[in-house]
Amino acid sequence: MKHKLSLNHNILANYASQIYVTAVGILILPLYIKYMGAEAYGLVGFFTMLQAWFALLDLGLTPTIGRETARYHGGAMSALAYRQLFRALSVIFAGIAVIGGGALWLLSEAIATRWLNATELPVDEVVLAVQIMAISVALRWMGGLYRGVITGTERLVWLSGFNALVATLRFIGVFASMWLFGFTPFVFFIHQLAIALVEIFGLFLMSQRLLPARSGVDRSIGWSLSPLKPLLKFALTIAFTSSLWVLVTQIDKLVLSGVLPLAEYGYFTLAVLVASGIMVVSGPISNAIMPRMARLHAEGKHDEMIKVYRDATQLVSIICGSAAITLITCAEPLLFAWTGDAQLAAKAAPVMRLYAIGNGLLAISAFPYYLQYAVGNLRYHLIGSAGMGAVLIPSITLAAVNYGGIGAGYAWVANNAISLLIWVAYIHHKFEPGLHISWIVNDVARIILLAMALPLTLLSLSIPPETRIQSLILVMGIAATATAVSLVLSSTGKRWITRHIAAISGS
Repeated sequence: MKHKLSLNHNILANYASQIYVTAVGILILPLYIKYMGAEAYGLVGFFTMLQAWFALLDLGLTPTIGRETARYHGGAMSALAYRQLFRALSVIFAGIAVIGGGALWLLSEAIATRWLNATELPVDEVVLAVQIMAISVALRWMGGLYRGVITGTERLVWLSGFNALVATLRFIGVFASMWLFGFTPFVFFIHQLAIALVEIFGLFLMSQRLLPARSGVDRSIGWSLSPLKPLLKFALTIAFTSSLWVLVTQIDKLVLSGVLPLAEYGYFTLAVLVASGIMVVSGPISNAIMPRMARLHAEGKHDEMIKVYRDATQLVSIICGSAAITLITCAEPLLFAWTGDAQLAAKAAPVMRLYAIGNGLLAISAFPYYLQYAVGNLRYHLIGSAGMGAVLIPSITLAAVNYGGIGAGYAWVANNAISLLIWVAYIHHKFEPGLHISWIVNDVARIILLAMALPLTLLSLSIPPETRIQSLILVMGIAATATAVSLVLSSTGKRWITRHIAAISGS
């Protein structure tokens, strides 16, 4: 019961943090464009993409430390072995951060002059911005080691609060800096560098508190990389699949950053970022259940692990499904309510709608990975990721070059639909025979597809909004309707409603 409450608290804390971080990061974007200009915001979008591409250097190390931390707390690993692993990974993380950040610094001039299509910003200013990005990205990536320790220990309530604090300093605090020193890319990125230093220092201190006590083991820890050898297969499998994940999810943004004018790329980034909120709101659940499922598997509690898996699927179907339904049906009203720019809303809505569909499919089709992660066998995830990459990377590249953001969006939807309909069924057959039909029908389709019917009916009967306030009311109404219907259709949602009604009645 204590574990269940802890998991629920972790998920709720993750959601509170992610909703806040996402809301702050998205709602503030029109102000960036207003005060800095579209080209400068294009640099911000490029910075966000660089952080994703830097994950190629991860080599599977962040998920590995998270899983091994969970296994240590599950009794499957000694304190000495765990500290030896952490020290070995610390050396590798630090080395890769220096190499990756240094390479990006050296390439800054080529990126500014030969890749980014800036027409208004001075070249020297763009070069300096990319150099500061290089340091910031390296620091933020280095924090992955410490995040892995904190996540694996399931201290997600603390991590959620810390993430919210950092987001406040990063997204809102930057306006104080720019108000004092100027609304320029240099001031913006210097502020981001300062916050990256604060972030990594805080994560480091917390991770040190959570590591096993040093007394009695310090002299025997050593600096050898040999503790990594038993984990190489698992880590390299994650490294390969993570690299494919970055390629698949970021190749369109990379290609379009060199094809589109920097200002237009900023608008494309804005639309895709809003749609990415669907994946963001699925993150808290995956972060909470992956270490829990790994621990339950280590303890031999298979049925309990599958129950966590299915309950989490329904939660994602409720939350991500409702978010996707809202973005798909209300793309243009939402963008207009947010930015106040009808022309921007009309231009960005088709791209946002396609990415919302694709991300909704992806949030569900990602679940078999969590199952394989818990078991510690990523062979099929490796095969599936390779196949997806072989198809999607060239198709999305060609689509982006020839048809821009719309083409990339259609390629994204098609790939994720195929993955959910075919590959997920195969993985379930291999790891949990007999699960798939019930999972896809009861935990996914019944919740999402039926929840879409009422919002579509309401939209067909409503009068198109003319003002920002009317648009906001429409979007909030559709979101509330989709969420309410999803809760009622889900067995997990109905249990949650019943518990809260009983608690209210009892009080």
